[in-house]
Parts: sequence; structure tokens; C-alpha cells
Amino acid sequence: MAHTLADLEALMLNIRPSNVEVVAVNSVFELHRVFSIPGAIKKVLDLIKELEPKIVTIAEQEANHNGSVFINRISEGWHYYSTMFDLLENADSINPNTLDIVMGEQYLGREIYNLVACEGTKRVVRHETLIQWRERINSAGFNLVPLASDTYKQAAMLLASFPNAEGFKIEVKDGCLMLSWHSRPLIAISAWRLCHQV
Repeated sequence: MAHTLADLEALMLNIRPSNVEVVAVNSVFELHRVFSIPGAIKKVLDLIKELEPKIVTIAEQEANHNGSVFINRISEGWHYYSTMFDLLENADSINPNTLDIVMGEQYLGREIYNLVACEGTKRVVRHETLIQWRERINSAGFNLVPLASDTYKQAAMLLASFPNAEGFKIEVKDGCLMLSWHSRPLIAISAWRLCHQV
């Protein structure tokens, strides 16, 4: 339908009036990719506002790889990706030589290469922290919808159902869910509603 989120237009989605159809937007590890296109994040957030969704959920990596200072990006990348490789190494010791581990390492390798070797529109690894996302989404006209305690309980139960889930931790931080490996936050999940919707 579109090459990037920035290419989407409201008419492409064929959304019916709100009295006929309720719209929800769910973005999982996608919004950070539009930072590489000048003006695209504003365009995407404006499109989401135009759709008037009842809820917007966002899951993004909890890292600061969007800064303009190269050495700071490298330092943050080192901490984030060393944690990710530690996580994979732990999984590898439980179930060695699986295709999932190899695929994970290749995926992370491509991200690291992009973070270090690419600039401008070619650098799509531009993660931001929950604090940065909060400011950005708030200024776009959305309010945070604090996740209910049962959301935390369901996420914790789901995590506990995985074998060898020790080392992972789910916590509520500022009304959002945070998935951590040991003490390092990896993923932030948040929910948003347009300011005029109460």
C-alpha cells in the first residue's frame, strides 16, 4: 500500500465515519524509521490525528540513537546492543544454534551497521527514549492514557509463560510498560488519545 508510513494518505485507508467504524492505531517498532525523512514524523502524526483514532498504541525501543552527536550515539548504541547480545547469548545457552538466534544476530548487526556507518536519509536506526516520545507525542496533540494495572498483570503473566524468562522484567514507568533485560530497559509501550477525546 505504501513504501513507508510517510507515504500513507488518509484516503488510502478507506475509513468509514466514526459512528460506523472505530479506529485504533498500533505502531510496533515503526515510527522511529520515519525520522530519516525530513518532516515525515510530523506528517505521520498529523495523519494519525486526521484518522481520529479512539486509541493509539506505540511500542518502540528504549534507546537514544537519534542524536546528532556521533560519539553519543555510539556510546548509547554500545550499551543498548551489548544488552541485546547478552540477551541472545543467554537464549543461545538455553537452546544453542537455533535459527532464531542467528536471525536475531543478523538483524542486530544490520541495525548497528546502520547506526554507525550511515547518515542522512540512509540512517533509519533513530530510536528515541520514552521521555523523548512523550514530549513528541504530547506536542502533536495526544495525551498519555496510563495503562491499567491489569495490563501490567497480563503482560507479567505472558512473560512468565515463556520458559527461562528470568532476567526479563516488566514494570510500569510513568503510566507505560517497560520491558527490561536485567536492569536495562529495552522496549517501552505506551497508549495515547487525542487531547479533545476524554
